[in-house]
Amino acid sequence: MGLFSGMEKFGIKNVDAKKMYEKQEKPVEKQQEVVKKTVPEEPEENFLFAKKYDCPVCNTSITSLTVKSSKVRMIGSDMDLRPKYQQMDATKYDIVMCPKCGYANTAKNFPMVMPAHKKMIIDNISKTFNYKDPQSTFYSYDEAIMRYKLALTNAMVKNSKDSEKAYICLKLAWVIRGKAESLDPSSASYKDDLEECKVDEQGALQLAKDGFINARASEDFPIAGMDEPTVDYLISALCVELDDPKTAAKLLSNIIVSKTASSRVKDRARDLMAKVKKMLEEAGEE
Repeated sequence: MGLFSGMEKFGIKNVDAKKMYEKQEKPVEKQQEVVKKTVPEEPEENFLFAKKYDCPVCNTSITSLTVKSSKVRMIGSDMDLRPKYQQMDATKYDIVMCPKCGYANTAKNFPMVMPAHKKMIIDNISKTFNYKDPQSTFYSYDEAIMRYKLALTNAMVKNSKDSEKAYICLKLAWVIRGKAESLDPSSASYKDDLEECKVDEQGALQLAKDGFINARASEDFPIAGMDEPTVDYLISALCVELDDPKTAAKLLSNIIVSKTASSRVKDRARDLMAKVKKMLEEAGEE
Protein backbone atom coordinates (compact mmCIF):
# COMPACT_ATOMS: atom_id res chain seq x y z
CA MET A 1 0.00 0.00 0.00
CA GLY A 2 1.07 3.60 -0.44
CA LEU A 3 -0.21 7.10 -1.03
CA PHE A 4 -0.82 6.40 -4.71
CA SER A 5 -2.43 2.98 -4.21
CA GLY A 6 -5.58 2.52 -6.25
CA MET A 7 -4.39 4.51 -9.27
CA GLU A 8 -4.35 1.26 -11.27
CA LYS A 9 -8.13 1.60 -11.70
CA PHE A 10 -7.37 4.64 -13.86
CA GLY A 11 -4.80 2.76 -15.95
CA ILE A 12 -1.95 4.64 -14.21
CA LYS A 13 0.88 2.61 -12.71
CA ASN A 14 4.21 3.08 -10.99
CA VAL A 15 3.63 6.57 -9.55
CA ASP A 16 6.44 7.09 -7.04
CA ALA A 17 5.85 9.65 -4.30
CA LYS A 18 9.60 9.64 -3.58
CA LYS A 19 10.10 11.42 -6.91
CA MET A 20 7.62 14.18 -6.04
CA TYR A 21 10.15 16.99 -5.77
CA GLU A 22 12.95 15.65 -7.93
CA LYS A 23 14.11 18.31 -10.34
CA GLN A 24 13.58 17.35 -13.98
CA GLU A 25 14.81 18.91 -17.19
CA LYS A 26 12.30 21.33 -18.67
CA PRO A 27 10.96 20.39 -22.12
CA VAL A 28 12.06 22.36 -25.42
CA GLU A 29 -3.87 20.91 14.98
CA LYS A 30 -0.96 17.24 15.56
CA GLN A 31 -3.51 14.81 14.09
CA GLN A 32 -7.00 15.94 14.97
CA GLU A 33 -9.08 13.75 17.28
CA VAL A 34 -11.28 11.50 15.18
CA VAL A 35 -14.95 12.07 15.84
CA LYS A 36 -18.06 10.75 14.15
CA LYS A 37 -19.32 13.21 11.57
CA THR A 38 -22.82 14.49 12.28
CA VAL A 39 -25.48 13.78 9.71
CA PRO A 40 -26.34 16.92 7.69
CA GLU A 41 -29.88 18.23 7.82
CA GLU A 42 -30.08 17.99 4.03
CA PRO A 43 -28.62 15.45 1.59
CA GLU A 44 -25.15 16.42 0.40
CA GLU A 45 -26.28 16.69 -3.21
CA ASN A 46 -28.55 19.61 -2.23
CA PHE A 47 -25.42 21.73 -1.71
CA LEU A 48 -23.94 20.92 -5.13
CA PHE A 49 -24.40 21.78 -8.78
CA ALA A 50 -22.83 20.48 -12.00
CA LYS A 51 -20.49 23.13 -13.38
CA LYS A 52 -19.49 22.97 -17.06
CA TYR A 53 -15.86 23.02 -18.23
CA ASP A 54 -14.02 22.54 -21.49
CA CYS A 55 -11.03 20.26 -21.02
CA PRO A 56 -7.94 22.18 -22.21
CA VAL A 57 -6.15 18.92 -23.05
CA CYS A 58 -8.68 17.00 -25.19
CA ASN A 59 -11.32 19.74 -25.73
CA THR A 60 -14.11 17.56 -24.32
CA SER A 61 -17.06 19.34 -22.69
CA ILE A 62 -17.38 18.02 -19.13
CA THR A 63 -19.16 18.76 -15.87
CA SER A 64 -17.82 18.62 -12.33
CA LEU A 65 -19.77 18.72 -9.09
CA THR A 66 -19.22 22.06 -7.37
CA VAL A 67 -20.26 23.42 -3.98
CA LYS A 68 -22.92 26.11 -3.83
CA SER A 69 -20.89 28.54 -1.74
CA SER A 70 -23.97 30.47 -0.69
CA LYS A 71 -25.46 27.36 0.96
CA VAL A 72 -22.57 26.23 3.15
CA ARG A 73 -21.29 27.93 6.28
CA MET A 74 -17.73 27.69 7.55
CA ILE A 75 -17.66 26.99 11.29
CA GLY A 76 -13.92 26.84 11.95
CA SER A 77 -10.64 25.35 10.83
CA ASP A 78 -8.05 22.82 11.92
CA MET A 79 -4.55 23.74 13.05
CA ASP A 80 -3.22 23.32 9.48
CA LEU A 81 -5.90 25.65 8.05
CA ARG A 82 -8.27 22.92 6.86
CA PRO A 83 -11.68 24.62 6.67
CA LYS A 84 -14.67 23.01 8.36
CA TYR A 85 -18.23 23.54 7.20
CA GLN A 86 -21.47 22.91 9.03
CA GLN A 87 -23.27 21.09 6.23
CA MET A 88 -20.61 18.99 4.47
CA ASP A 89 -16.93 18.55 3.61
CA ALA A 90 -16.50 21.03 0.77
CA THR A 91 -12.85 20.09 0.23
CA LYS A 92 -14.00 16.94 -1.58
CA TYR A 93 -15.09 19.05 -4.54
CA ASP A 94 -12.06 21.16 -5.42
CA ILE A 95 -10.68 18.86 -8.14
CA VAL A 96 -11.99 18.98 -11.70
CA MET A 97 -11.24 15.86 -13.74
CA CYS A 98 -11.75 15.03 -17.40
CA PRO A 99 -13.14 11.47 -17.55
CA LYS A 100 -11.94 11.08 -21.15
CA CYS A 101 -8.22 12.01 -21.05
CA GLY A 102 -7.42 11.93 -17.34
CA TYR A 103 -6.39 15.55 -16.95
CA ALA A 104 -7.17 16.77 -13.42
CA ASN A 105 -6.37 19.89 -11.45
CA THR A 106 -7.83 22.22 -8.86
CA ALA A 107 -10.85 24.11 -10.12
CA LYS A 108 -8.91 27.39 -10.11
CA ASN A 109 -6.04 26.04 -12.22
CA PHE A 110 -7.94 23.56 -14.40
CA PRO A 111 -8.21 25.80 -17.51
CA MET A 112 -4.49 26.67 -17.52
CA VAL A 113 -2.44 24.14 -19.51
CA MET A 114 0.59 25.08 -21.60
CA PRO A 115 1.08 23.30 -24.97
CA ALA A 116 4.17 21.45 -23.69
CA HIS A 117 2.26 20.31 -20.61
CA LYS A 118 -0.63 19.13 -22.77
CA LYS A 119 1.70 16.80 -24.65
CA MET A 120 3.17 15.46 -21.39
CA ILE A 121 -0.32 14.65 -20.09
CA ILE A 122 -1.37 12.97 -23.33
CA ASP A 123 1.82 10.90 -23.53
CA ASN A 124 2.01 9.91 -19.85
CA ILE A 125 -1.62 9.74 -18.70
CA SER A 126 -4.18 9.86 -21.51
CA LYS A 127 -2.76 6.95 -23.53
CA THR A 128 -3.47 4.44 -20.77
CA PHE A 129 -6.17 6.30 -18.83
CA ASN A 130 -9.26 4.24 -18.04
CA TYR A 131 -12.13 5.57 -15.97
CA LYS A 132 -15.75 4.62 -15.50
CA ASP A 133 -17.78 7.60 -14.35
CA PRO A 134 -19.95 6.52 -11.36
CA GLN A 135 -22.58 9.12 -12.35
CA SER A 136 -23.23 9.83 -8.68
CA THR A 137 -25.03 12.85 -7.27
CA PHE A 138 -22.15 13.48 -4.83
CA TYR A 139 -18.55 12.32 -4.41
CA SER A 140 -17.76 9.69 -1.81
CA TYR A 141 -14.52 10.15 0.11
CA ASP A 142 -12.88 7.39 -1.88
CA GLU A 143 -13.86 9.06 -5.16
CA ALA A 144 -12.61 12.45 -3.92
CA ILE A 145 -9.32 10.95 -2.76
CA MET A 146 -8.77 9.30 -6.16
CA ARG A 147 -9.44 12.62 -7.89
CA TYR A 148 -6.79 14.33 -5.74
CA LYS A 149 -4.32 11.53 -6.46
CA LEU A 150 -4.96 11.94 -10.17
CA ALA A 151 -4.47 15.72 -9.92
CA LEU A 152 -1.19 15.09 -8.08
CA THR A 153 -0.09 12.63 -10.77
CA ASN A 154 -0.83 15.27 -13.41
CA ALA A 155 1.19 17.84 -11.47
CA MET A 156 4.14 15.46 -11.32
CA VAL A 157 3.90 14.60 -15.02
CA LYS A 158 3.97 18.24 -16.11
CA ASN A 159 6.69 19.22 -13.62
CA SER A 160 4.53 21.74 -11.80
CA LYS A 161 5.96 24.15 -9.25
CA ASP A 162 6.67 22.67 -5.84
CA SER A 163 4.03 24.93 -4.31
CA GLU A 164 1.34 23.54 -6.63
CA LYS A 165 2.20 19.94 -5.76
CA ALA A 166 2.45 20.79 -2.06
CA TYR A 167 -0.97 22.45 -2.10
CA ILE A 168 -2.59 19.40 -3.69
CA CYS A 169 -0.85 17.15 -1.15
CA LEU A 170 -2.17 19.33 1.68
CA LYS A 171 -5.75 19.17 0.45
CA LEU A 172 -5.42 15.43 -0.15
CA ALA A 173 -4.43 15.08 3.51
CA TRP A 174 -7.50 17.11 4.48
CA VAL A 175 -9.82 14.82 2.52
CA ILE A 176 -8.23 11.69 3.98
CA ARG A 177 -8.76 13.22 7.45
CA GLY A 178 -12.38 13.84 6.55
CA LYS A 179 -12.73 10.20 5.55
CA ALA A 180 -11.29 9.13 8.91
CA GLU A 181 -13.82 11.32 10.70
CA SER A 182 -16.66 9.77 8.69
CA LEU A 183 -15.79 6.15 9.51
CA ASP A 184 -18.33 4.16 11.49
CA PRO A 185 -16.78 3.09 14.84
CA SER A 186 -19.17 0.12 14.96
CA SER A 187 -17.78 -1.32 11.72
CA ALA A 188 -15.72 -4.51 12.01
CA SER A 189 -12.97 -2.92 9.91
CA TYR A 190 -12.99 0.41 11.76
CA LYS A 191 -9.56 0.08 13.42
CA ASP A 192 -7.84 -1.08 10.23
CA ASP A 193 -9.55 1.59 8.12
CA LEU A 194 -8.67 4.28 10.64
CA GLU A 195 -5.03 3.21 10.76
CA GLU A 196 -4.83 3.22 6.96
CA CYS A 197 -6.24 6.76 6.90
CA LYS A 198 -3.71 7.90 9.51
CA VAL A 199 -0.79 6.46 7.55
CA ASP A 200 -1.98 7.97 4.27
CA GLU A 201 -2.67 11.35 5.85
CA GLN A 202 0.79 11.46 7.41
CA GLY A 203 2.32 10.62 4.04
CA ALA A 204 0.42 13.43 2.32
CA LEU A 205 1.27 15.90 5.10
CA GLN A 206 4.97 15.04 4.82
CA LEU A 207 4.92 15.66 1.08
CA ALA A 208 3.07 18.95 1.65
CA LYS A 209 5.64 20.05 4.24
CA ASP A 210 8.58 19.19 1.99
CA GLY A 211 7.01 20.97 -0.95
CA PHE A 212 6.21 24.17 0.89
CA ILE A 213 9.72 24.28 2.36
CA ASN A 214 11.15 23.89 -1.15
CA ALA A 215 8.78 26.53 -2.52
CA ARG A 216 9.62 28.98 0.26
CA ALA A 217 13.28 28.78 -0.73
CA SER A 218 12.83 29.00 -4.49
CA GLU A 219 9.55 30.75 -5.36
CA ASP A 220 8.32 34.32 -5.04
CA PHE A 221 5.47 35.20 -2.72
CA PRO A 222 2.56 34.86 -2.68
CA ILE A 223 2.89 31.07 -2.67
CA ALA A 224 -0.33 29.16 -3.31
CA GLY A 225 -2.11 32.44 -2.63
CA MET A 226 -0.46 32.88 0.78
CA ASP A 227 1.93 35.55 2.05
CA GLU A 228 5.18 34.66 3.82
CA PRO A 229 3.88 34.68 7.44
CA THR A 230 0.94 32.45 6.46
CA VAL A 231 3.21 29.98 4.65
CA ASP A 232 5.54 29.93 7.67
CA TYR A 233 2.59 29.30 9.97
CA LEU A 234 1.34 26.47 7.73
CA ILE A 235 4.79 24.85 7.65
CA SER A 236 4.90 25.16 11.44
CA ALA A 237 1.53 23.44 11.76
CA LEU A 238 2.67 20.64 9.47
CA CYS A 239 5.83 20.26 11.55
CA VAL A 240 3.73 19.89 14.69
CA GLU A 241 1.53 17.27 13.03
CA LEU A 242 4.68 15.42 11.97
CA ASP A 243 6.36 15.61 15.40
CA ASP A 244 8.98 18.21 14.52
CA PRO A 245 8.41 20.88 17.20
CA LYS A 246 11.93 22.34 17.00
CA THR A 247 11.47 23.53 13.41
CA ALA A 248 8.00 24.78 14.25
CA ALA A 249 9.32 26.81 17.20
CA LYS A 250 11.83 28.67 15.05
CA LEU A 251 9.25 29.66 12.44
CA LEU A 252 6.62 30.61 15.00
CA SER A 253 9.04 32.85 16.88
CA ASN A 254 9.66 34.81 13.69
CA ILE A 255 5.94 35.17 13.01
CA ILE A 256 5.16 36.45 16.50
CA VAL A 257 7.69 39.31 16.19
CA SER A 258 7.00 39.98 12.50
CA LYS A 259 5.97 43.48 11.44
CA THR A 260 4.16 42.18 8.36
CA ALA A 261 2.14 39.29 9.81
CA SER A 262 -1.55 39.97 10.34
CA SER A 263 -2.99 39.90 13.85
CA ARG A 264 -4.95 36.77 12.90
CA VAL A 265 -1.82 34.87 11.86
CA LYS A 266 0.03 36.07 14.97
CA ASP A 267 -2.81 34.84 17.19
CA ARG A 268 -2.69 31.45 15.50
CA ALA A 269 1.10 31.40 15.90
CA ARG A 270 0.85 32.15 19.64
CA ASP A 271 -1.73 29.37 20.13
CA LEU A 272 0.43 26.92 18.22
CA MET A 273 3.55 27.99 20.10
CA ALA A 274 1.86 27.00 23.36
CA LYS A 275 1.33 23.52 21.94
CA VAL A 276 4.94 23.40 20.69
CA LYS A 277 6.33 24.38 24.09
CA LYS A 278 4.32 21.61 25.70
CA MET A 279 5.66 19.10 23.17
CA LEU A 280 9.24 20.23 23.84
CA GLU A 281 8.75 20.05 27.61
CA GLU A 282 7.37 16.53 27.36
CA ALA A 283 10.36 15.54 25.25
CA GLY A 284 12.76 17.21 27.73
CA GLU A 285 13.90 19.72 25.09
CA GLU A 286 12.84 23.12 26.44
